[in-house]
Amino acid sequence: MAEKKARTVIFDCARGVKERIDNRQKPALKFPRRSLSNVAYDKKEGYFKLKAGKITRTLTYNTVKTFAQTLRMMALSKEAIDTEEQVTKREAYYVSKNWGEARFDEQPESDTVMEDVEALFGVNREQLGFIPEEKGGEIAGELVVVDRDRTTGEKIHIDCTKFGSGAYSVPINVEDLEFKTKADFILAIETAGMFQRLNNHSFWRTANCILVSMGGVPTRACRRFIRRLAEKRGLRVYAFVDGDPYGYGNIYRTLKVGSGNAAHINEFFCVPKVRFLGVTPDDIKKYDLPTHPLTEVDIKRAKDLMKNDPFFKRHKPWQKAIQKMLQMGQRVEQQAFAKHSLNYVIEKYLPEKLAHPEKFLP
Repeated sequence: MAEKKARTVIFDCARGVKERIDNRQKPALKFPRRSLSNVAYDKKEGYFKLKAGKITRTLTYNTVKTFAQTLRMMALSKEAIDTEEQVTKREAYYVSKNWGEARFDEQPESDTVMEDVEALFGVNREQLGFIPEEKGGEIAGELVVVDRDRTTGEKIHIDCTKFGSGAYSVPINVEDLEFKTKADFILAIETAGMFQRLNNHSFWRTANCILVSMGGVPTRACRRFIRRLAEKRGLRVYAFVDGDPYGYGNIYRTLKVGSGNAAHINEFFCVPKVRFLGVTPDDIKKYDLPTHPLTEVDIKRAKDLMKNDPFFKRHKPWQKAIQKMLQMGQRVEQQAFAKHSLNYVIEKYLPEKLAHPEKFLP
């Protein structure tokens, strides 16, 4: 159904371009302005939404290459949909090498045009036949994922407690997955190292939870997986990341409300119900944690969060936490608990924090 909508909007757009050319008019495409300055945050809806700002790309001497690349990317999308193929972002870049003067010189250029097409049509790139290269994240704990055999169509039950020292990798497309679980909550973890420690000691069994390794800023597949799992099974979601401006403003904020650049699809690729477990500035003193001085980049990012980010501007507890971090002039990593013992985070920190989720930052 989604693919049918994508094919329809591509046809409609192409027809509009052709009609303007036939009428000896310059064709134009109107894209949403994808930036933090063009998003609004409503606490009730829980994610960044695009405002009315648009960018018009009219075919002129100066824009002819980008305009042609956009149309070529649309054609590639239609081909992928028609043939039921999936094209990785890297493959799309190399396909363009057959586009003559419209080819891309570097992949960031093709990625941007792909995102433009996605925003233009108001559908996600997976529906357009484009998929990312990166992994979606890793899962361990009290969860059975129900997938299907690509050849036979038969259901496959994947028990995420049965991977030994490994973990289940989130697939790129998670829309058709089903879930069975008796877990109480989902714990989304920034670093692979911390995820591995908790998994090695079966923390998921002790806490009756599902562990998710985000591996830094979570991919769209990872965010969508958490969102669907939380909604389908009615699970609470907590985030455990570093106590620094990047962890707050890039990793956690993207997981919770999305980003300005991808505001056209934030509705589906964020987890509004997630709460921030830690690490917080208050944890530094309470748990006597070693820290690192904030860099100039850290300070600039923190001030920008308080002044310009719609999410952090909306929540006074976050303003207070970031201001305290700036006053301390220190940042802290989630591995800092190892100062006391390797498993201090498992034996003391997490149990104490999880006992009082009402105190978590929004």
